Amino acid sequence: MKVGFLGLGAMGLPMARNLHKHGLLTAAWSRTAGKATELATETGCIAPALPADVAALCDVVVSCVSADADVLDVITASLPGLKPGAIFIDCSTISADTARLAAQQLRQRGIEFLDAPVSGGVEGARNGTLAIMVGGDAATFEKALPALNAMGKTVTHFGPTGLGQAAKATNQLMCAGVIQACAEAMAFAKAEGLPLDKVIDTLGKGAGSSWYFVNRAPNMARGSFPAGFRLALHDKDLKIVRDMAARHGVQLPLIEMTLLHYRRLLEQGYGNEDISTLFRLKEALFDDAARAAKPPS
Repeated sequence: MKVGFLGLGAMGLPMARNLHKHGLLTAAWSRTAGKATELATETGCIAPALPADVAALCDVVVSCVSADADVLDVITASLPGLKPGAIFIDCSTISADTARLAAQQLRQRGIEFLDAPVSGGVEGARNGTLAIMVGGDAATFEKALPALNAMGKTVTHFGPTGLGQAAKATNQLMCAGVIQACAEAMAFAKAEGLPLDKVIDTLGKGAGSSWYFVNRAPNMARGSFPAGFRLALHDKDLKIVRDMAARHGVQLPLIEMTLLHYRRLLEQGYGNEDISTLFRLKEALFDDAARAAKPPS
């Protein structure tokens, strides 16, 4: 199997490296051309100038980009090189409707499509332990498993096109709740004067623990929020979840609250930080209350 990769961002680059480790990576492309050139130097893969040139060399093309419009753009750019019978796997987080539109466009050219969004953060991408949620034809899923298994540890076929994205939307909703709880808990612990390193070590082994607490509470303790999952991207994802829920006639309070908080953080310029930067708002609640309680000097 010859695999091409489109999009070498924080998630895409380590995913492409794992394809190389499994002897599958043939070619790679990125909007930032230098990233593809560096990967080619590192792995021996080819770094063509255009997505279509990647597609022409490969049986399977994997994309991992930021948003719905980006996915449709890379598919359009790949079409001249895609051969009938090729498989296009998109690992971006987009709406289920966009995934279905992409599948329709490719199907008209005899190309198979899987929506295969991922979860597990940059750590999971780097270690090849991602959870991959797949929608599309079952036979196509089976054919694509060598590439999918090279990038992830838990690879699940959920059903027809779009259901991979529906599963990812469910995951993003859960992430919103978990990061809200972790940020509030850490701000509360700090206000109580607890040693945060001991809180993380002990509660990380308790019933209330989670992947986010173990891996992102240290960010909160340090007051430093390097991008594992950028707030601006989760904001985009939660808007997708909100639109999907609205089709059921439902407004989800957790989504509305988190989007409000994210808007404040985006306005303050924190959109490129990890979502654990939500701690800034929670900490400010206690700081503001403490200042208000001080008697005037």
